[in-house]
Amino acid sequence: MPHPVRSAFALTDDPDEACYPGEESLVATAVPNRRREVVTARRCAREALLALGHAPAAIPRGPHREPLWPAGVVGSITHCTGFRGAAVAHTGELTGVGIDAEPHAALPPRVLGAVTDPVERAMLDRLATTHPETCWDRLLFSAKESIYKAWFPLTGRWLGFEDARLDIDPDGTFVGHILIESPLPRLAGRHLVDRGLILTAVSVPAQG
Repeated sequence: MPHPVRSAFALTDDPDEACYPGEESLVATAVPNRRREVVTARRCAREALLALGHAPAAIPRGPHREPLWPAGVVGSITHCTGFRGAAVAHTGELTGVGIDAEPHAALPPRVLGAVTDPVERAMLDRLATTHPETCWDRLLFSAKESIYKAWFPLTGRWLGFEDARLDIDPDGTFVGHILIESPLPRLAGRHLVDRGLILTAVSVPAQG
C-alpha cells in the first residue's frame, strides 16, 4: 500500500489474550475461534493506529459491521485462517482504504457464478491459461471485497459483486470499474499471493 498507510498483521493468535475494553459486544456470542480472530485483528488495528500517531482505543462496529475509526482516520480490517491484519491512514492523505485476505484456494463453482459476470469469467480463463499457479477466481473475490471496504464508508451504500467489474493484471495490480452510479467510478488496487494466502488492497487518494 502507499506510504500514507500504516498497517499491522499477525499470523497466529494468543489464546489467552483478553478482549480490549469496549469491544466485548463484538465477540459476546462468537465461538472461540471467531473470538480469537476478532481480538487479534482489533489488536493489529490498534498497532496500525499507534504507528499513525493515535493512542490505543476501542474500535466498535457500525450498523453494517464496518469498523468505526477515530475521527480523521480511514481504515480496514481483515481476518481469515492464518492471517489477521489492519491498515489505516489519515483522511487528509487518503479518503478510503480496503484490505482483504483469503486462503489461496479455488472458489466453489457455485460461488464463482455468483460473484462474476461472463466478461470476468473469460478473463479468469485467460489468466488461468497463462499463469496457472494462481487461483485467480479467489483473487477476484478478494479484490471485490477490498473494493467494497474502501467504497462503502465513502458512499454509505451497498455494492454487490455484480456492481463492480474487475480487470486483473498478473503484474500485481487490478482495477475495479463500478457499474452503478458512484462518485468513484474506478478503484485501483494491488494483489499478492504469499504463504498460502491471497492479499488484496485498495486505497483512494484524497481529492485536492
